[in-house]
Amino acid sequence: MSEPVFIRACRGESVAHVPVWFMRQAGRSLPEYRALRGTGSILEAIGDPVLACEITMQPVRRYGVDAAILFSDIIVPYHAIGFGVDIVPGRGPVIAQPFSSAADLERLRDLTDVDIEHVTRTIDLVVKELEATNTPLIGFAGAPFTVASYLVEGGPTREFALIKTLMHAEPLLFDLLLDRLTDITITFLRAQVAHGARVVQLFDSWAGALTRDEYRRFALPATERVLASIADLGVPTILFGVGTGELLELMSAANSSVMGIDWHVDLDEGRRRVGGRAVQGNLDPARCLGGVDLAVEGAREVMARAGSEAGHIFNLGHGVLPSTDPSTLEAVVRVVHEEGLAGVR
Repeated sequence: MSEPVFIRACRGESVAHVPVWFMRQAGRSLPEYRALRGTGSILEAIGDPVLACEITMQPVRRYGVDAAILFSDIIVPYHAIGFGVDIVPGRGPVIAQPFSSAADLERLRDLTDVDIEHVTRTIDLVVKELEATNTPLIGFAGAPFTVASYLVEGGPTREFALIKTLMHAEPLLFDLLLDRLTDITITFLRAQVAHGARVVQLFDSWAGALTRDEYRRFALPATERVLASIADLGVPTILFGVGTGELLELMSAANSSVMGIDWHVDLDEGRRRVGGRAVQGNLDPARCLGGVDLAVEGAREVMARAGSEAGHIFNLGHGVLPSTDPSTLEAVVRVVHEEGLAGVR
């Protein structure tokens, strides 16, 4: 089969139409998701390959997006190795015993294929479902710094006090922590590609909390190592963070195929900052809460900023918000496919 437009756009090639997918496209905004999931734990759903496959497929069927993204979470490998991670509704990842000393390094054992059999089985099922339409599956993982933030802070944070204290007060311990996380991330991504993921995205969601010097010293080396260690697989890679406008030039040095750009930076300026690399983004998710007309207007603004240069994948600047009306996203997909001009031929 010919390569899908999504993969070609990741490589900066001319495409038949601008590809589009949405971060968190599977989830609480979909009534079919809520009906299927019920009130069970998200980790239980991720652990059920048949259920996780169906959840992955729901937005592909509804929206007609150009890629599926695996229904999973960045903390899945750490739950799998028994670090003591849970996902609490309304709070997100919560760590029972946060990382605080060198002794905790022993709790970050190597990730094995057996640990993530439920994930790779899900991928096997999804890839089979996607064969008929030649739709690619995106695998993903959390970037080491972002995962470290959760493990050290014990959960989501606005201050980043504990992780920054560790970085600056005990840099050698911080480096050892990131080394362990980097190894786990590489294993996790390679397993996803081995089972059929055709693109991978690295979420460095909290990198925007860092200064440029902090990012250069404490986050970039691990991200570079992850991406370099999967380069031989030949799949496009996407690097994304929130609030990272001032870091885009540094982040692009990690050498991902595509840079994800949130809504804080206009896409034309984002392109300039990443040096012509393919870009993904960047509609403000809140623009989708005001109905179809406002969301479509926002999508057209993004596409105007993107221009006609090849290498644009349309997405939101972060994940779909839970109260988003699915019909709004359906309209956004239609207008992007019909009116997007980036690299079209």
